[in-house]
Amino acid sequence: MDQTFTPLPSQQAPAVHTRGKPVLRVLGTDITLLESVRRQAEADLGIQVVFDSRDFQSAQQCAATQPEQYDIYDQCFHNLDIVWFWRAISPIDLKRVPLWGDINDLTKTGRISPDAMMGAGDAPVRKLFVQPDRTLGLQQTGYIAMLPTVHNMDGIAVSEQVLAQAEEQEPSWAWLLDPRWKGQVALVDEPAIGVFDAALAARAAGLWTARDIGNLSINEIDRLMAVLQAKKRSGHFSSFWRTADDSVQLMRDGPTQLQSIWSPAITALVADGYPVREVSPIEGYRAWHGGMCLSRHLDGRMLDVAYEYMNWWLSGWAGAVMARQGYYMSASRQVRAHLSVQEWDYWYEGKPAACDLTGTDGRVVVRAGQVRSGGSYWNRAKRIALWNTTMEEHNYIVRAWADFVK
Repeated sequence: MDQTFTPLPSQQAPAVHTRGKPVLRVLGTDITLLESVRRQAEADLGIQVVFDSRDFQSAQQCAATQPEQYDIYDQCFHNLDIVWFWRAISPIDLKRVPLWGDINDLTKTGRISPDAMMGAGDAPVRKLFVQPDRTLGLQQTGYIAMLPTVHNMDGIAVSEQVLAQAEEQEPSWAWLLDPRWKGQVALVDEPAIGVFDAALAARAAGLWTARDIGNLSINEIDRLMAVLQAKKRSGHFSSFWRTADDSVQLMRDGPTQLQSIWSPAITALVADGYPVREVSPIEGYRAWHGGMCLSRHLDGRMLDVAYEYMNWWLSGWAGAVMARQGYYMSASRQVRAHLSVQEWDYWYEGKPAACDLTGTDGRVVVRAGQVRSGGSYWNRAKRIALWNTTMEEHNYIVRAWADFVK
């Protein structure tokens, strides 16, 4: 690894962190900022952990403009460019990450195996390593901008009613725009996520094309939004949501019968007894990858504490909690020791559940005999069509998307 990179100078940490028990402030979303994780981190590390959970956009805005308000930014790679541009975060020294060798190739090379799809858009490897000129890129160096942690491949949630109507058809992103389910379709209200679900759907339905679905031109955005606006005017969409809890409520209480979905929403709906299934689109998954960044103000003891917390995340316990809501960890070997054989076989190996499995709140989220949609982690990771992405025309798509969902 290239060791010629010189880290950015740190600013002095706020005085509140320099006396007594360290207080580590983590900014992120409810994807990873779970109370059970916070309590365990405090117990294992002997520190106080404060979570600041927000939606994607407000978390990103705070991370970019107020780095003194947090110590660790826990977000996704598609949110990385803006905070790096504003120099709100500092490079992570890989010499201080003992388990770096356990992180798999999906993150480090963009493919879980040589025969896998790499996927368009913001594959983590494309912006993982800090280059000597302080840009982010593929070339391996001794420093990274974000420590890879939780990730998943997202599909579509459908009710049993939709499956019955679909009969024997292969699941497709095109289902999101299918007239058969007019008034019953919801999309996630996040420009770097929802727009790509819509783009995959429009392309699969033959309603739209693009040169590079991961980096749309203004003309391609305009044509896509024209398709979506026409669908909206016809009453096709039932709603737009920002949190997993919102998507659960939409599907449980109606009229939504079909939507793009995040894994915790599926487990919550199953625990509630709602007849829903996640299906794997034939075109491939829209994937995302989370990770952790160091605020630029960290120095001394608080910098040490931040590294301890990030390394704790890779050590397995937190990854097991994530697995029970359907998420994967980049250092999966460590996770296996914290799951039962039955849990590992279902969540990672794609085998039929040998018994009922419980989620993070103790309720049953998988029934005995059930098989995870898409199979094993390695089979799912081979079929990534597109990653959540902040495009070159990000500001334009944000405005266009806001006009669409209002």
